Amino acid sequence: MTDEILTFDTMQIMEMIPHRYPFLLVDRITECISGKYSKGYKNLTFNEPFFQGHFPNNPIMPGVLQIEAMAQCAAPILCTMDQFKGKLALFAGIDNVRFKNIVRPGDRLEMEITLTKVKGPIGKSHAVGYVDGKVVVEADLTVCMK
Repeated sequence: MTDEILTFDTMQIMEMIPHRYPFLLVDRITECISGKYSKGYKNLTFNEPFFQGHFPNNPIMPGVLQIEAMAQCAAPILCTMDQFKGKLALFAGIDNVRFKNIVRPGDRLEMEITLTKVKGPIGKSHAVGYVDGKVVVEADLTVCMK
């Protein structure tokens, strides 16, 4: 494990995780230090399929998709560790979720994930989502490597 700062574009993210449109919820990983942390973002447009029904005339990104986006952003922290290369990162748990504001079309959901513990194939992390520098969501995530 090294402290080299890694970055990943959409194509590289899709090499690490199996998600595809419309469920790939990370556009870019802007910083990742293997085994430590990652930062990334999702640009939201009115064309996102979930905005059509959540809610008509009042589009809001569902909270569960905000959490999923942060879990996807967390995957590279573990996927880049030598012992987990080539393994599948599975979202395994969530604790202490707090939604603090809404996320709408035109927003950029910026995510910062910090790995707090690794025990065997299980990684725990603290995740924070921001829009325009303000916290919109915060949670503790568990990811299992298979």
